[in-house]
Amino acid sequence: MSAWKAAGISYLQYANICARAVRNSLKDDVRAVALRRDANNLKFAKWENGVQKEQKFVVPPKN
Repeated sequence: MSAWKAAGISYLQYANICARAVRNSLKDDVRAVALRRDANNLKFAKWENGVQKEQKFVVPPKN
């Protein structure tokens, strides 16, 4: 049996734990780049008559 199954977690949770451990083990300069790549952005756009209107961020990204 897989270790993650024996621990009672899903494979997605296991993969997230592993990714977090790898990011935390990186040197500071490389870690900053990896953390920026981990951010998520969500945009919303209204459609009217088959035409997309202006896109807006649901939560503006941090720069």
